[in-house]
Amino acid sequence: MTPTITLNREAGLHGLAFTSAAPPPCLVCGDGGAQLFADLGHTALANNLTAEPAPAGEPRYPLRAGYCPRCWHVQLLDRVPPAAMFTEYCYLSSASSTLREHLGRLAATAAARLHLGPDELAVDIGANDGTLLAALGRLQPSARLQGIDPAANLAALARAAGVSTEVAYFNLDSARMLMDRHGRRARLITATNSFPHIPELDSYLAGVAALLAPGGRFVVEAHYLGDLLDQLAFDTIYHEHVSYWALGPMRHALRRHGRDVADVERLPVPHGQLRAWIGHAGEVTPAPAVAALEQAEIAAGLRAPATYTRFAERLETLAHQLRQAVAGVWASGQRLAGYGAPAKAATLAAYCKLGPREIAWIADRNPLKQGRYLPGAGIPIVGCERLETDRPDVLLLFAWNFAPEIMAQLEPFRRAGGRFLVPVPEPRLVA
Repeated sequence: MTPTITLNREAGLHGLAFTSAAPPPCLVCGDGGAQLFADLGHTALANNLTAEPAPAGEPRYPLRAGYCPRCWHVQLLDRVPPAAMFTEYCYLSSASSTLREHLGRLAATAAARLHLGPDELAVDIGANDGTLLAALGRLQPSARLQGIDPAANLAALARAAGVSTEVAYFNLDSARMLMDRHGRRARLITATNSFPHIPELDSYLAGVAALLAPGGRFVVEAHYLGDLLDQLAFDTIYHEHVSYWALGPMRHALRRHGRDVADVERLPVPHGQLRAWIGHAGEVTPAPAVAALEQAEIAAGLRAPATYTRFAERLETLAHQLRQAVAGVWASGQRLAGYGAPAKAATLAAYCKLGPREIAWIADRNPLKQGRYLPGAGIPIVGCERLETDRPDVLLLFAWNFAPEIMAQLEPFRRAGGRFLVPVPEPRLVA
């Protein structure tokens, strides 16, 4: 089916969006029969924090997830132009100690596993503030380290940390540009939490195929679909995340470009990830873990329509329960604020109808977010010192996937009687 493209009245100045009448072809197999299972309404762009509570003309787009009944890839049915989301970006890899430590471990594992040598090229796609490449540079100072990211503000931070970073989207053209610049192909290519962002998957994978050196590895980390479904992590569905990856569809996409998965791991951070070690198909003998996970996906129902029907039913129940929990805090005479303003907070607030009347403010450690407002919801984002000057009784943990880290950081708040409301997979108050 050829998608009908029209100007979406809620798309603002950023232009074209797919209409609900004709969803785009499947990103992986090209089939046009994607099945809707999660309709989260029309929402603002999750990382486009605003300078005022409810700016006039704030663009909103339909947010709907579906599965392809042919290859079972889960994806958005409405895609927003990347330029509307990634030109300036507020998420920092270095903002979480858990994530910094995780990326440090990935750097050490990749350097050891690939025997990364002097003057060999390592490229990080979606390099953010350079956290991963900086860690790799400490392990192998003489390697060539190259980041690429479309957000100019993040590239500036990475360069300040000593990491060469190109401001561009990764595709076949930019891959060729990097090869020309360095005069070689990459021994290591990484994409941590950026692989789900790609609407032009064929050009992206063609770029990987061109840039990856013989014997090299393309290492992908992405929130794993199985964990998303198990945890009811609906708030990780937002416009930046075009794809929600399981191993089966990932291998389908890679094989079309002469690559395959050599090995695979499931990781516990930040809320369940898939790590795939990918190489040139003729050089790869998949480890037993690859077939084992594909079989586990079938057994878990990742290729069964009933799984997605159950997800939608559980989601409706969660939203009702969270609204009740929030109302219960205020009804008891206590004050409720939020902690952490990740992109997922915008989806959760929009779907559960939470605004500044329900959530007084959200504290966040990231200075790029402070003084702004949560997109669509108009909830103010403040510095963490607000916890001392205007202490609430309960904190809703929007960044619930980092709950142990946050609770440890906020132990004084807890000792003073403060409680945490963890919203997913079911709302619960933690003393």
